[in-house]
Amino acid sequence: MTLVKFKNNKNVGMPYMPSMFSDFFGDFFNEDLAPRSLFRSVPAVNIREDENQFWIEIAAPGMDKKDFKVDVDNGVLSISAERKEENSEEKNSYTRKEFSYSTFSRSFTLPESVNSENIIAKYENGVLMLTLPKKEEARKKQPLEIKIS
Repeated sequence: MTLVKFKNNKNVGMPYMPSMFSDFFGDFFNEDLAPRSLFRSVPAVNIREDENQFWIEIAAPGMDKKDFKVDVDNGVLSISAERKEENSEEKNSYTRKEFSYSTFSRSFTLPESVNSENIIAKYENGVLMLTLPKKEEARKKQPLEIKIS
């Protein structure tokens, strides 16, 4: 069983609006005019699995580990981050003030095979890495050969 992205549809009244927008404009906003990452509010996620665990990697450069919140509630893993930054400079009679604010949230429905009590999260080099171990009974075991007498 694999992890399933939890779809939280924010446009309840207009469920086809994002699709219509991208269908209509297509590649008008291509990489030459503005990189796609400029408009991305949700970071890229990689999910891998082997017989013992799942790994979730989230590309979130420029963040600090204190910016993240990771929790599991009713079988849903929620990962969110919020970062605020403000710089001000005063020279002569001019004042310049710049600020930035970034936030994102991703949710995943966990399969029953995940041992949610032992999830490990680590942030390093701009990547949040979560290790989700599987329950012992869910791990793939070698088949037992029965000898015929």
